Amino acid sequence: MHAAFIPYGKRSEVEILLRDMESQKHRLVMEKNNKKQVIWIQGAVRQLPLGIYEYIFPKEDMDMVLTTLNFTNNKGLDNYLSTIKLSLLRKFFKYKRAPEFNSDKRYLWVDNNVAIIPIGIKEDKILEEKSGQYAGWEHEAL
Repeated sequence: MHAAFIPYGKRSEVEILLRDMESQKHRLVMEKNNKKQVIWIQGAVRQLPLGIYEYIFPKEDMDMVLTTLNFTNNKGLDNYLSTIKLSLLRKFFKYKRAPEFNSDKRYLWVDNNVAIIPIGIKEDKILEEKSGQYAGWEHEAL
């Protein structure tokens, strides 16, 4: 899963947040013949044009990631991006609105003095490993 957002604030504070995001470990669930296996992976941050960042993580952690990135807080966005501009960004980068999610847990990323404008999410397809140690196992294609 990919969550797109625009962070703004003091550059050093934004970099601390991005560093914390990249160092976060996630559980990637793999399935084969109704058996499940978990692999630990790191989250990834990708920088896009126009100051947009994308955080890549397994869908099982969607609730916590979207809560931590303030996808529930859409108030005050009109001061920075109008709804029309935000929907154009979402359409141009092929994102969709975040679905309803449980916002009772969050990660302990240091986001002091960093404001975040949430843009949208992309869901990944399911991939089957063709060779190697996990041949035949299916998982989210991050």
